[in-house]
Amino acid sequence: MTIALTGATGFVGGHVLRHLIEVGHDVRALTRRAQPPAAHVEWIAGDLADGFALDRLVSGCSAVIHVAGVLNASDRAGFETGNVAGTAAILKAATSAGVHRFVHVSSLTAREPKLSLYGASKSRSEEIVAASPLPFAIVRPPAVYGPGDRETLDLFRMAAKGFVLLPPAGRLSLIHVDDLARLLVTLADPASESGLTIEPDDGQPHGYSHLEFGRMLGVAVGRKVRTIPTPQPLLRLAAGFDRLARGKGAKLTPDRVAYFCHPDWVVSPAYPAPVLWAPRIDTIEGLDNTADWYRAQGWL
Repeated sequence: MTIALTGATGFVGGHVLRHLIEVGHDVRALTRRAQPPAAHVEWIAGDLADGFALDRLVSGCSAVIHVAGVLNASDRAGFETGNVAGTAAILKAATSAGVHRFVHVSSLTAREPKLSLYGASKSRSEEIVAASPLPFAIVRPPAVYGPGDRETLDLFRMAAKGFVLLPPAGRLSLIHVDDLARLLVTLADPASESGLTIEPDDGQPHGYSHLEFGRMLGVAVGRKVRTIPTPQPLLRLAAGFDRLARGKGAKLTPDRVAYFCHPDWVVSPAYPAPVLWAPRIDTIEGLDNTADWYRAQGWL
């Protein structure tokens, strides 16, 4: 098939692009910057606000995998533009083109839209997808990690120094980016069931406590790690320092602090049928390989 892909130059999207090619699909990928030629990939210059580019992107495609979105923004308008208006625009183009399948990458934070601007925007994007006439699947990943990820890099760097700052209570689920990418590619098959909302993870029942997660990071970096329970006011203060230090590149923002401190980011136990998809990557091994990749790049 020919699959339209947004977010192909990002962390998750880059792994999806690789998996699409590996299983034999041709890809039409949206990009804001010039990209080197690649076999089985047609790069479409533009963004989610460019209707002409979106029409070119989806024309003749069997399915759309919509990965692109805004993780960090300075205000509600930034999240609305990137996650809500952008989703509406690609849906409109896909509907007009007669695409047979729309796979939407949301977030587990969409379950709690009142906690954060990010979660609220992802929840609204889901509503738009569910209201469209296209057969669809919505995927709500939990914390995603793997080679190339800059969002969890700071946690690895802290662990390498012997400590990890995490909220004082709660549990979370994890998924390796390659497992997530395989699921998204599988769901792009027009024969797949429509109307799915899936919360995938590594298969660990009840996820991990923050203490367990900190210990696993320690194993990955080869150090004994102390997980330091950090109350929300202190994390907000840390977010302020991060903004001063890294400006718009700050990873810890007040909006992120709001949902980080929620105690339950464990996925729903309702998995897709194993015949459709099942996680393959053991998390201890996956974290270890990710740390090795960071070292090889000079990031850790």
